[in-house]
Amino acid sequence: MPILYLDIDGVLLTARHTQAASGVDAFVDFITQHFTCYWLTTHCKGDSAPALRYLARFLKPATLEKLRQAVQPTTWDTLKTEAIDVTADFYWLDDQPFQAEIAYLEVRGVADRLVRVNIFRNGELERITKELIAG
Repeated sequence: MPILYLDIDGVLLTARHTQAASGVDAFVDFITQHFTCYWLTTHCKGDSAPALRYLARFLKPATLEKLRQAVQPTTWDTLKTEAIDVTADFYWLDDQPFQAEIAYLEVRGVADRLVRVNIFRNGELERITKELIAG
């Protein structure tokens, strides 16, 4: 299965006036069935528990449980790209990657694996789902 690196704020949750993103339950169903998922967020650096505690305030219990069972932690210090295995079949979902992270992916020829998310766009998670299906 391909790998999916997953940010939280601006992807699963809105970045401002925090709440669950529109369509998040169906999106979590899709990604947990079709990808090996890893957290790639400031809420998780080696331990999933802080990310799950944070999400528990906003997501339905069933959705949270799917994430608890399916998404593994990553470890990184400065740039999220430190945790990405660029030799694997992967996608990375993020709303605001740093320019240095984009440059890192470009140098390695995998910049097309970064999927930028704009959660304020209508139907964004549905659009991302279709993009991931298309590969």
